[in-house]
Amino acid sequence: MLLGTVLVLLLAGAAPASAHAAPRGTDPDDGSLVRKAPRHVTLTFTESVGLLDDSFRVFGPDQRRVHTGEATHADGRSDTARIGLPRKLAQGTYTVAWRVVSADSHPVSGAFSFSVGKRSATTTQIDTGPTEDPLTGGLNDAARYLAYLAGALLVGLAAFALLCRPADTSALRRPLVAAWWTLLGSTVVLLLLRAPYEAGTGPAAAFDADALGRTVTGRPGQALLARLAVLLLTAAFLMWLSRRRDAEQRPLALATGTALAAALALTWAAAEHASAGIQVPLAMTSSVLHLLATGVWLGGLVALLLTLRRSSGGDLAADMAEVVPRFSRIAFAAVTVLAVTGVYQSWRGLGSLSALSGTSYGRLLLAKLAGVAVLLLAARYSRRWTARIAAPAAVTRAAAVQERVPQPVGAPAQGQGPGEPGTPDKGAEGSPVPGAGPDAQRLLRRSVLVEAAVAAVVLMITTVLTGTLPARAQAEAARQAPAGALPPTTLVTVPYDTGTASVSGRGTVQVTLDPARVGENGVQAVVAGSDKGLIVVPEVRITFALPSRKVGPIDAELVDRGGYWSTNSVNLPLAGNWTMKTTVRVSDVDQVSVERRVRIAP
Repeated sequence: MLLGTVLVLLLAGAAPASAHAAPRGTDPDDGSLVRKAPRHVTLTFTESVGLLDDSFRVFGPDQRRVHTGEATHADGRSDTARIGLPRKLAQGTYTVAWRVVSADSHPVSGAFSFSVGKRSATTTQIDTGPTEDPLTGGLNDAARYLAYLAGALLVGLAAFALLCRPADTSALRRPLVAAWWTLLGSTVVLLLLRAPYEAGTGPAAAFDADALGRTVTGRPGQALLARLAVLLLTAAFLMWLSRRRDAEQRPLALATGTALAAALALTWAAAEHASAGIQVPLAMTSSVLHLLATGVWLGGLVALLLTLRRSSGGDLAADMAEVVPRFSRIAFAAVTVLAVTGVYQSWRGLGSLSALSGTSYGRLLLAKLAGVAVLLLAARYSRRWTARIAAPAAVTRAAAVQERVPQPVGAPAQGQGPGEPGTPDKGAEGSPVPGAGPDAQRLLRRSVLVEAAVAAVVLMITTVLTGTLPARAQAEAARQAPAGALPPTTLVTVPYDTGTASVSGRGTVQVTLDPARVGENGVQAVVAGSDKGLIVVPEVRITFALPSRKVGPIDAELVDRGGYWSTNSVNLPLAGNWTMKTTVRVSDVDQVSVERRVRIAP
């Protein structure tokens, strides 16, 4: 029931598409010459896309920004994006820059051009939209890695306890709780960072209520909300499991744990590469199995390492002789699933063998395969010591069976003398099998520790790989026609000092003016305190004046976006050296105004 609910929530409206959206067509066509000015600009993509506040920027023949309407989906189709244009457009070449969010949660951008009446020259270099903010990108990548790591640990630790059945699970409780909290925290961070990550802005925009509202209506946001819901159910399940240790409840516990683990894995699969591209249902199934096998194997390694460290007593050592072989068999099955699903996903993402060395995706995949090869080599040594630990238990069970077999009267007792059937061979120190004592467990701990360390590196490469454009999609995007040219932006740093001793009393305001040309401009302002960190202030006001022509002041009318201030509609009618006055208010009584000169091009 739970798995079905999550499937309905996350897959509603899903359709086969190409991983990472690529433009399939534009209206007007890219590079076309039309006689009559169009009323709309429409883009059609290879998959469904999400729209942002600033998904479109249109620039006219004079490189000035054109006032446009709000971006919408054309005719209700989720794989389209449309923007309205003014009724009258001058003749010449227009350039359209766009930025949308793919169905697999990654923002993509580009540009194209069309001409009305006649073509005009473009001289500036292409700019396909806002670049990714490095701080936002770094925080987002760190949170994604922690989420993957915590998810693998959560699934692996719980699976180890349920499937391998160690007598003492106390060593797993704290790591299990830590993994749950880490996954919860990283998921919340990813949810908050989703809006600035999509828009390419700083992390301060995470506190914009409107942006957060748009996040929770998109597929990536819904997947993160579903993960939070599954985590709450998982917490209830773990608390129930800690109170019910009786054997008759084991089938119910296994079924419930499997459903929760599958639902958790689905929250990743439904918002990443598997959710878009060829063979979506098969890819989603493969991704879920791949994630579950990763958790069972890698998280199970950590669980085995923690359990081995506590198995110092005789009873615990005997218990490990049963637990270790169980995990060995489970790990072998998990590796088999990883191999099958990994081959399929590699084929689906690469598209061709040449992409292995010719694309970033292929090179990362080679690095991951090298790490997996080292991991399997370490696992081979672990299986060797596992066999030695398991041998005494097998011999003991065989002896117990023979003791229960009736013997003829007068027959020699079974197990008499060294080397006879049913008698465990004694080593030099009296251990049942050479190497099966404490030394074997110590060596097994070392090999498992190596496996866990290499697995952490492989998981890091996997995190980067899931955020990289697949080679197949890259080849498709490369076939699209090159776009036109866009004007650059102007960045002005304005220092301020209100005379107060607080962190916000002194700092800088970074003002971005786009495109800094006559006509409509966009303005963004971000405030940093004296410690260079981003801060939130009650008010930022910017006005523009051109004293030589007695124009202004023109108020930019900035809007608080929850950490930064912006507007997309400041009309500067004349070229020249304008005076930009920036007023920063840090409290009810403390504010300061600073003037800077900015050049507005014709």
